[in-house]
Amino acid sequence: MSNTLEAIHLLEKTLKNLLSKYEFIKRENQILLQSNHKLQHQLLETSQNLASQKEEFDLLKIAKTIEGSSSNTKDTKLKINSLIREIDKCIVQLQE
Repeated sequence: MSNTLEAIHLLEKTLKNLLSKYEFIKRENQILLQSNHKLQHQLLETSQNLASQKEEFDLLKIAKTIEGSSSNTKDTKLKINSLIREIDKCIVQLQE
């Protein structure tokens, strides 16, 4: 009978230990999920900022070329042609 009681106590102790570990891991997982969400949000903001800065840089290059700078003339012409094609596509879509 004492072996049975000892086995029950050991099982009870092991179960409490497992439940404790489960709760700890559950809390840790929640913290990690929140951290992951925060980092994803920061990454999205950084990507948007980078895209905005790149667009601004491209516009500055175009402005410098139009201003009379001889460097990046080809890039500017290509960008202007690209913008004209985009405008033409928009006009076609509006006409449909």
